[in-house]
Amino acid sequence: MTIIVTGGAGFIGSNFIFYMMEKHPEDRIVCLDKLTYAGNLSTLAPVMANPGFRFVRADICDREAVFRLFEEEHPDIVVNFAAESHVDRSIEDPGVFLQTNILGTQTMMDACRKYGIKRYHQVGTDEVYGDLPLDRPDLFFTEKTPLRTSSPYSASKASADLLVQAYHRTFGLPVTISRCSNNYGPYQFPEKLIPLMIANCLNDKPLPVYGEGLNVRDWLYVEDHCRAIDLIIREGKTGEVYNIGGHNEMRNIDIVKLICKELGKPESLITYVTDRKGHDMRYAIDPEKIHSELGWLPETKFADGIVRTIRWYLDNRGWWEKIISGEYQNYYEKMYGNR
Repeated sequence: MTIIVTGGAGFIGSNFIFYMMEKHPEDRIVCLDKLTYAGNLSTLAPVMANPGFRFVRADICDREAVFRLFEEEHPDIVVNFAAESHVDRSIEDPGVFLQTNILGTQTMMDACRKYGIKRYHQVGTDEVYGDLPLDRPDLFFTEKTPLRTSSPYSASKASADLLVQAYHRTFGLPVTISRCSNNYGPYQFPEKLIPLMIANCLNDKPLPVYGEGLNVRDWLYVEDHCRAIDLIIREGKTGEVYNIGGHNEMRNIDIVKLICKELGKPESLITYVTDRKGHDMRYAIDPEKIHSELGWLPETKFADGIVRTIRWYLDNRGWWEKIISGEYQNYYEKMYGNR
């Protein structure tokens, strides 16, 4: 098969490409990426020379470029990772999130309609469900949980999901949607919690923690996520939503302390900063549907995955040091400097 992977130079997209090229070497992978601040072409260096891989730099909102690519490749499957994804950035500038996450999704599906497709898969987020109270550990997000967004980011992703479902019902487009919990692992952009704390620890810089750090997230190792998406696009039922969770609930502050311990750094580096606007308290996914229908379960325990992740950042300092030395540093100061 020929599979177009949008946003493939980003964190989860690149890991998905590596996973697919190893697991299904008979397939052709075409990566479409705009290379925004979060897209890093050097990440794809290991596969650039592979004859079964092609990289195309383009914006998913660029209808002409997208349609031209479909004309050239006639893909069987599209997996849409491309999205603006950082909540803080969506609070600063909501417009670009609506443009990429909603209109970009529309452009991709219009191309799928015109050229035909076996499956269009939308990579979503559990943030569309809002949050859960800390004092109700018995509550979990299911696929039937109402959408209740808290940020421009999650609102744009929920809008995209609804648009995907509308294209399925109105036009018969063969679609699936997955909604995942927080991912971690290699190649994650260092504005996110875990790589940010690792990088700052290694540089003996303050570790900015929102509020009291009591927010709980369900952590999913990125390779487990990639395996789930592979199952969904091949065996998932058309028109269905699948929640992908890691069964690894952790408080932010406990993760930061764990990273300090693993790297032998003092907890005195932890600095509490003004909480994010509309900050969700707890995310927790019930992945029973994907388990019962497709046999998927997360394989990586957080205790193992976090050590593996820390080791990767230690072994690949050149990759993330280049990122934090440029434009990102200006954004970092803007977000955390006066808090």
